Amino acid sequence: MVQFTLGGLEDQPELRDLADQVSRAPDEMELWEKLVAHAESLEGGLNRNSSPQAITAVREIYDAFLAKFPLFYGYWKKYADLEFSIAGTEAAEMVYERGVASVPTGVELWANYCGFKVDTTHDTDVIRELFERGVGSVGLDFMSHTFWDKYLEFEERMEATDRIFAVLDRVVHIPLHQSTRYFERHQQLAHSRPTDELAPSEILSHFKEEIGRETSNKVLTDLEVERELRTKISQFHAEIYARTQLETTKRWQFEQSISRPYFHVLPLDENELVNWRKYLDFEEVEGDYRRTVYLYERCLTTAALYEEFWLRYARWMMAQAGKEEEVRIIYQRASCVYVPISRLSARHNYALFEEMCGRVDVSKAIYEAILLSTPGSVETVVALAEVERRHGGLDAAITVLKAYIDTDNPAYTIYVKGALVAEWAKLLWKIKGSPEEARQVFQKNAQYYLDVRRFWVNYLEFELEQPTSEETETAHYQRIKQVHNQATQNARLPPLVVKDMTHRFMMYLLERGGPGAAKEYMELDKEANGPFSARTGAKAKLAEDGNEATTMRRMILENGHPGVEVNEAAVRRGESPYTKYYQQQGENSVGNNGQPTPLRYP
Repeated sequence: MVQFTLGGLEDQPELRDLADQVSRAPDEMELWEKLVAHAESLEGGLNRNSSPQAITAVREIYDAFLAKFPLFYGYWKKYADLEFSIAGTEAAEMVYERGVASVPTGVELWANYCGFKVDTTHDTDVIRELFERGVGSVGLDFMSHTFWDKYLEFEERMEATDRIFAVLDRVVHIPLHQSTRYFERHQQLAHSRPTDELAPSEILSHFKEEIGRETSNKVLTDLEVERELRTKISQFHAEIYARTQLETTKRWQFEQSISRPYFHVLPLDENELVNWRKYLDFEEVEGDYRRTVYLYERCLTTAALYEEFWLRYARWMMAQAGKEEEVRIIYQRASCVYVPISRLSARHNYALFEEMCGRVDVSKAIYEAILLSTPGSVETVVALAEVERRHGGLDAAITVLKAYIDTDNPAYTIYVKGALVAEWAKLLWKIKGSPEEARQVFQKNAQYYLDVRRFWVNYLEFELEQPTSEETETAHYQRIKQVHNQATQNARLPPLVVKDMTHRFMMYLLERGGPGAAKEYMELDKEANGPFSARTGAKAKLAEDGNEATTMRRMILENGHPGVEVNEAAVRRGESPYTKYYQQQGENSVGNNGQPTPLRYP
């Protein structure tokens, strides 16, 4: 829930109503956009003379919105512009700093911030320092020409030709969408720049040595030496351009397939997700660490809600030597900011990573934090119990499970508790090596969890997996059969679960059953796979008095026939189980009231 005070603007019912709507549905982007737009329009548009209440309200709304959706770079610029009109340069810069920290790969945001700095600051060193920070963040972006153009525009304003050439000399090495334009400008400037600016000193020394060897039989003037040197430098630059163009061409196919390079709450097309996977594959194989990191960051600006890319990034980073802290930061960003809480894999991996690093208390705290946000997560409770077992022993793990089984929190339903009881029994069986204690846990709790699929499936698997011998097989069979009968006759499980458990028992009969296994198998096959009219146990279970004949009579009265084969998949889709029957009989199955019309015998 997002709570707003709105600066005490009680006389703004529309603003209050929009804020309440956002509070009730904080994931709805459209509601946020309406709220932000309305806040910006308060008092005809906010400025230095606006009321403190209106200024407080709009700041609160922007802060809440950008805390929820920090990757919307356009709103950071709008917020900065608003702060500039309200409180001036320093306030706007603070917003820009928050923005580039939240969207470090935002080319447009960096370009806007640097442009704002150029317009509001007279200290060229401070401006250049900001541009260099931007180079470190977005300089490698394939579409970063707007940022580089802004940098060059500033140096042109300063009439610093040497710095313009230095910037261009860096750009021509980077695969960019408009790399040819920068190279042509670089070459134009190169003709008027001194040779010591045109290449690294070691390259220039090498070229001069070459010229000396090539012209050892004649004496050249300084002008001729310079001409030869510039020719070699020009060839050197042409080779750089060729390499850059090759790298640009390699990436072009991937870049063309990126139709949404920015973040949005709407899901990405599958083709775009596939393209990101292939692009990351390519960059990883190329082996440039900086470029690969930057591509991951770009991908995770667009696909921030997709857990798979965070997990992939963390796993790739783990493969790089000495990057433990970088892996931790990736997991923290995924778990604490971007990945929805309903998706647990990244958070569980984060906990395991901290455990691997020896920070067991942090690992436990992560699981406990998940359970505060999503109580009732069986997988998280089990994971917490397992980390307790690994570092505190079996009793510590069982204590965790019992604590959540006994809790009064309504999120821990009988389905959750039944699953945890099954995990408790599994620990006694597989870790303590005491199947009898595990069996007692199942037996004592069976009456409480008649509706819990996970409890009964685990109970049956437990008995099926117990070791046996020719002498003990009969007793083993009786225990298995008893669990199967309890699950199929006494428990209140969905029909498909009952069928699956029966099939599992039927496999046991074929693999390890005695002389009567075939007969029992065929009876179970009829009950599990036969038409409804042949399912004796199912019909008896439906009757209030437990008598099959009672169900038969009721079905004849209601449906005009004793039974219909039920297609479970059709029922899941909301279709009537009798539709096919009516069609076969040539009857209209739907009456005027929209309900199936029962057939009657004449």
